[in-house]
Amino acid sequence: MDVLTRIGLVELAFGALLGWAVAATMITPQLVERTGVVAPRRILQAHLDYVIMGIILIAVGLAVPGLPTWLAAAIVVGTWLNPTLFLPLAFMPRAVSRLWYQAASVVSFTLTSGGLVGAAVVGLVR
Repeated sequence: MDVLTRIGLVELAFGALLGWAVAATMITPQLVERTGVVAPRRILQAHLDYVIMGIILIAVGLAVPGLPTWLAAAIVVGTWLNPTLFLPLAFMPRAVSRLWYQAASVVSFTLTSGGLVGAAVVGLVR
């Protein structure tokens, strides 16, 4: 099994486990608030994005196995960073206006979109 597929399965599982946190925001919102969460919807966004990105990794790993290491690394970092960026917003909604957050977002989107375009090119020329 290709490394992207394996990592995608882990990300998919992580997203599924994060579903428990989503359920907690609905069932026991007071408990979640005590942990410092001020924007619980961001946990739902992270949950969905981890699932989506995991599926993307699995699909790419199955469709284009054996990508060059640098390209696979870009895709993996981007697809993990992207959903992770929702989590700080659950605790600090104003983080979106901070330079560190904006820089991480640009890196995430660049690695994900550039990596997936690269995977498509590799897949088409093989």
